[in-house]
Amino acid sequence: MNVTETNTDGLRRELKVVVGADELEKRLSSRLEELKGKAQIKGFRPGHVPKEHLRKVYGRSVMAEVVQQAVTETSREALTEREERPAFQPNVALPEDEAEIEKIFAGTGDLAYTLSFEVLPKVDIADLSELALERPVTPVTDEDIDKSVEKILATNPTFKPKKGAAKSGDRVTHDFVGKLNGEPFEGGTAEDAPIVLGAGGFIPGFEDGLTGAKAGEERVVKATFPDNYPEAKLAGKDVEFEVTVKEVAGPETPTLDEDFAKSLGVESVAQMREAVKGRMEEDRAMASRLKVKRALLDTLNETHSFELPPTLVDNEFKAIWEQVTKDLEQSKKTFEDEGTTEKKAEEEYREIAARRVRLGLLLSEIGAVNQISVSDEELNKALLERIRQFPGQEREVYDFYRNTPDALAELRAPLYEDKVVDYILELAKVTDKPVSMDELYADVAEKADEHHHHDHDHDHDHDHSHG
Repeated sequence: MNVTETNTDGLRRELKVVVGADELEKRLSSRLEELKGKAQIKGFRPGHVPKEHLRKVYGRSVMAEVVQQAVTETSREALTEREERPAFQPNVALPEDEAEIEKIFAGTGDLAYTLSFEVLPKVDIADLSELALERPVTPVTDEDIDKSVEKILATNPTFKPKKGAAKSGDRVTHDFVGKLNGEPFEGGTAEDAPIVLGAGGFIPGFEDGLTGAKAGEERVVKATFPDNYPEAKLAGKDVEFEVTVKEVAGPETPTLDEDFAKSLGVESVAQMREAVKGRMEEDRAMASRLKVKRALLDTLNETHSFELPPTLVDNEFKAIWEQVTKDLEQSKKTFEDEGTTEKKAEEEYREIAARRVRLGLLLSEIGAVNQISVSDEELNKALLERIRQFPGQEREVYDFYRNTPDALAELRAPLYEDKVVDYILELAKVTDKPVSMDELYADVAEKADEHHHHDHDHDHDHDHSHG
């Protein structure tokens, strides 16, 4: 094997690799020797087929295997000798000239191919202990708990039977028989069915048809099943329901007492308040971490500069741009509707793509230097959490991840990123900064307003992290 560097431009590399005809012949002969003991050809006893006859019968197909194996092995050797880390799978360009290919298969020509790739840049990590960051914190007060409890009471009303017409917010208990083209359809009949008007709990038109109804009244309500309704026979169809109203009940805010607390699965009002406090503290801690993580990533992005592999940035941009244009199509909007132009948006998203790649490579390097990794136990825990999101399909989801390395890598990436971020935050100078609740949560909305669809920016900075 002979390797010649034919092009070096920044991080781009191009190598010409030549495998001599004599080397190919050795590989071919060795492979034919293996086949000699296995081949079964009419007129010859097993294991006694002459190699020259095998060459005549199988030579071309075996040489194709030899060439493929030679390319795989020599390209790996060429990269190992250079001690460079490709940023992605190198591209192999085999000869296209028919005459040259024929010489290779005839055993009279050398195999010469081109290996092109980009290498990962040298990343100089700044002194992480010198990073200064503020962590916004918002303690949970008794007033916060009071407001949250009030919302819980308001969203869990009790209902008291009333006289008069049903309006939005009222609960209507009724019997109904649904008919399609005058005939009752399966699943369209019920007795003593409760429905809260305005809650959107039934198909379009049904709640409107009950508005104004009184207890004891009979009505025919017209409604339409959605086009995407799971039952194909009913999807998009207009139907009629013969309804008998049994009761109209108005909502009342329940009394905050032990009975109400027990209805929510806790033993007392005090325990309910503690549970509310715990959830609020957990939610604010998550928001706080998100803010300090964003600040950290911004700081890392600003304090590190190194050349980026162009293809990695291009691939990242293509992925972002595909999602952005898809979102615009679905919302039937244009870049102008978003207050920008296609050219400006493209420039901005290219910057976002570069940021993602830069941070991904940086976090990966910090993790590698400090021997940070994701354990099998941590990955299995994340996999179980993902599986729980698909009740009834647990086996299929588990098999999918176990048989799809790329999907498992996507599951590992955010875990790895979080471990690296936690490591950096331990070293950095982080001071808590008390802020109001509005300030704590404002950034998410501000980012959405500022970047329109650009919320890809901070949320997936781990895309190129490796664990």
